[in-house]
Amino acid sequence: MYGTVGNITDVKYLDGVFIYEVNHSEGLYLEPTLQHIFEYEGEIHTEAEQIDIEYKFIFGDLVKVEGYEQDYFKVIGFRTEIWRYQEHAWEDVIYELSRISDGEWLETHEEEMELIADAEKAESFIKNMGMHASSPKKNVVLDPDALSKKPAITEGERRKNMEEKKQLIDGLLDLYNDYQILFTLFGDEDYKHVMSVAMVKIKKTASELYSNKKLAN
Repeated sequence: MYGTVGNITDVKYLDGVFIYEVNHSEGLYLEPTLQHIFEYEGEIHTEAEQIDIEYKFIFGDLVKVEGYEQDYFKVIGFRTEIWRYQEHAWEDVIYELSRISDGEWLETHEEEMELIADAEKAESFIKNMGMHASSPKKNVVLDPDALSKKPAITEGERRKNMEEKKQLIDGLLDLYNDYQILFTLFGDEDYKHVMSVAMVKIKKTASELYSNKKLAN
């Protein structure tokens, strides 16, 4: 159908018809749309395609993202999706980010990002942000009665908070496992660094989750 080559990754049998998944794609294909590679009579090009991709951002860069104007993010990963069809071809670079304030995970595209500080200056910039945030303020006398009037967290809110932390841990574990595989394959220390960052966040979130459970009990 498309003049492309792929591997069968799943086969389904529906209403007496075999349906095939190719390269783990979301689309499914009927047998008449596919042809075994050994039956192909055209010319097969074995020469590898050379693709040069220039990345605008790298590991550790501090950025802002369109739609998140009040937040800062650090680049913790990026991937390139290569799309090839008979009449069209393009590459799509997707960046994986971690929000500085709470470690929230975000995926975005290059055109939605703005560089704030490169990897070498990012930590210094973040520290300066922290110093600014903790600058001296006017003394405030806390009223004990006012504190007692603070609305209590409802059971529904507590459960929602715990569920969000569980989902964050699951996402971080997936990230850790993915980069562990990459580190095993390529031995790049940048992958190991991302694993360390993910593990620190996992432990912190797990500790918060455990504390919430103890409070609930």
